[in-house]
Amino acid sequence: MTYYRPASERGQANFGWLDSRHTFSFGSFYDPSHMGFGVLRVINDDRVAPGDGFPPHGHQDMEIISVVLEGGLAHKDSMGNGSTIRPGDVQRMSAGTGVRHSEFNASDSEGVHFLQIWLLPEREGIVPGYEQQHFARQSKLDRLKLVASRDGRDGSLTINQDANLYQSILTAGQSLEHHPDEPRKIYIHVISGELDVDGRRLKEGDGLGLDGVQAVAISAAVEAEFLLFELDR
Repeated sequence: MTYYRPASERGQANFGWLDSRHTFSFGSFYDPSHMGFGVLRVINDDRVAPGDGFPPHGHQDMEIISVVLEGGLAHKDSMGNGSTIRPGDVQRMSAGTGVRHSEFNASDSEGVHFLQIWLLPEREGIVPGYEQQHFARQSKLDRLKLVASRDGRDGSLTINQDANLYQSILTAGQSLEHHPDEPRKIYIHVISGELDVDGRRLKEGDGLGLDGVQAVAISAAVEAEFLLFELDR
């Protein structure tokens, strides 16, 4: 089974201070044919105006990952964490039994652009948790860099789900192959540039889901940054 999600068909929400694109159903955007891909429930491409953001609000029983692409995102939560997430940083917040947090643009003059990703946890009622890690460009260049995993191996963030999240920057003319240890669901989200995935051209904002994958071939005619999710179901 192949699931193709072109950027042009994503849900949209624009509140002035927030311009967001929803890969899957979220908020006021609801489409029963786009409710997620396996345990991957949300990919929101968010741009927040200077000095604005999301006031304190609650989450429960969700693994939330934030990837900042431009600017700075100021985070505070009810666990006592406070930080500014910048390009190259990846943040994981396990909402578990319940947590409140706020997210604001850290700048009064420049916008912030980030991806917010939600994964269903492997079980409900997990103790809330938080992690943040920086992954340098060189570590992602022409390779798949593991940035989140169930066991936190290779310096990745730890998530409460049998899933692996990789990030990569593939330079022009380069290619790579990914071989899961066993057949898995694979979802690829293009952050920027263009990719060819098993012969299908993907552009910025596009997504492609593949089921029962034993190998996937990825190449870039121009430089492209992307996320690859390896999912159990």
